Amino acid sequence: MADAMNAQTPEDRELRTLLGKARTIAVVGLSSKPGRPSLGVAAYLQQRGYRIVPVNPGETEVLGERAYASLTDIPDDVQVDVVDVFRRAEDTPDVARDAVAVGAKVLWLQDGIVNDEAYRIASGAGLDVIMGVCIRSTDQRLQREGTA
Repeated sequence: MADAMNAQTPEDRELRTLLGKARTIAVVGLSSKPGRPSLGVAAYLQQRGYRIVPVNPGETEVLGERAYASLTDIPDDVQVDVVDVFRRAEDTPDVARDAVAVGAKVLWLQDGIVNDEAYRIASGAGLDVIMGVCIRSTDQRLQREGTA
């Protein structure tokens, strides 16, 4: 898995472009429970101006946004730019297939989540794939360095 991981540590220039073009981020596994990493990351992204679309079958609304049971349940008129994933690595190939199905541009597997099959599925369909890196930490670092 190290090869796919190393292949998906984009340069800051690429990260700036991906985050700069994104408007809507579907957060798979977003929980409304206080203290959950997914909630903190999604709240940060929302404060930064991104539209958050919660994806979790156990939620009805998170951060004031309607939640959907799966990516494919998101209405067609909602263009998902980034799929940010808070799920176990073994669950990510199905998420990657759904990300392709909804026309996402980026599959972003959060800190500690790496899966070669998910990488192959998404990248094979033309999505940019980032694995094992926190989207919030990345954005904060780019902000500090004045490059976001």
